[in-house]
Amino acid sequence: MSTTSVPGENTTREPGLRDFPREIWVLVAGGFIVAIGMGIVSPALPAFATSFGVGVTAASFIISAFALMRLLFAPVSGRLVTALGERRIYSLGITIVGVSSTACAFADSYSQLLLFRALGGIGSTMFTVSGVGLLIRLAPANLRGRASGLWATSFLLGNISGPIVGGLVVGYSLRLPFITYGVALFVAAFLGWFLLRKSTLAAPAQHDDELPKMTLGEALRDRAYVAALLSNFGNGWAVLGVRLALVPLFVVEALKAPESMSGVALSVFAAANAGVLLLSGRVADKLGRKPMVLTGLVVAGAATAAMGLTTSVAAFLVLSAVAGMGAGVLNPAQNAAVADVIGSKRRGGPVLATFQQAADLGQIVGPLAAGALADMVSYQMAFAVTGSAMLLGLLAWIGAPETRPRANR
Repeated sequence: MSTTSVPGENTTREPGLRDFPREIWVLVAGGFIVAIGMGIVSPALPAFATSFGVGVTAASFIISAFALMRLLFAPVSGRLVTALGERRIYSLGITIVGVSSTACAFADSYSQLLLFRALGGIGSTMFTVSGVGLLIRLAPANLRGRASGLWATSFLLGNISGPIVGGLVVGYSLRLPFITYGVALFVAAFLGWFLLRKSTLAAPAQHDDELPKMTLGEALRDRAYVAALLSNFGNGWAVLGVRLALVPLFVVEALKAPESMSGVALSVFAAANAGVLLLSGRVADKLGRKPMVLTGLVVAGAATAAMGLTTSVAAFLVLSAVAGMGAGVLNPAQNAAVADVIGSKRRGGPVLATFQQAADLGQIVGPLAAGALADMVSYQMAFAVTGSAMLLGLLAWIGAPETRPRANR
């Protein structure tokens, strides 16, 4: 383990958050702004869609269209990152989402709202792929787990606080949240461009061209990367998809609890997740990625499968917290593993894009499959299959190698 010496003293200290370069904190701040903006929009989006006279299915497709465009455009965004560099695509992606969100506020029809919202998915995947690419190259190898945990925490805190602000803003106008989101994104894009424009660590364009490029075919020959794809697919299915789509329905229909309790269940999951992210990233840097991924998959998968068996709100909340902690243990480690596979001296836009696509695909397929199972069979079966989707990644990771650089072990 590397240590940092303090001049004039004989003691050493373990590297930590204070050793992150300034550029990483810029990315974290940008992630928080983007996430809180998404949270501000989320309470208004379904109601705004139905205001055009469409049904629930059409209103839900507004949300799915955003994720679908992320999935479809991810390979292109990966190639753009490789061709133009992370910094340019980072600011451009945030700007596109900002323009899209602002345009949504002035939509005069459902079709316009659908188009503007879908275009935002293009900018979103550009921002995500380039942001993670920068994070990989900027974070020291022995701090990648903590960097991934910090990045995830910024989004989670934004997602928690955003709906609170959005709930207040939407009371004044259904269009105001979109304008607020757009302004926040323009600020984030400007800050990202301004604070990173002269950074030597963020690799100027002329230096970017000299870095070797990692192809997707090369990455797919690495068992750890393939395992990360499967675990991220399960994470998208359960955490990003079914948790938001099925939990509110289960709480109300199966547990016969008030609708407000579904919000409590989601908050409990988010709070437990946020509570372990930084710690799990630190442990992944010290002990390795694989043990944390395996632990996270087992805990999150088993707790998710057991949710459908609960008959009381208290038990459901406990399992929600356990699942949240499992997801918090999983994510920093699997993200750091992908960063290890690529390395800080290579550019892997398509590799990162495919990793993101795995979660997006799970987020799209998961709610559809679980919803159909809940309708045709039972909620118990829906949650059991969702938990199994996470455990699928477990089988792949059992045979995968440890990726943490040997020099840091």
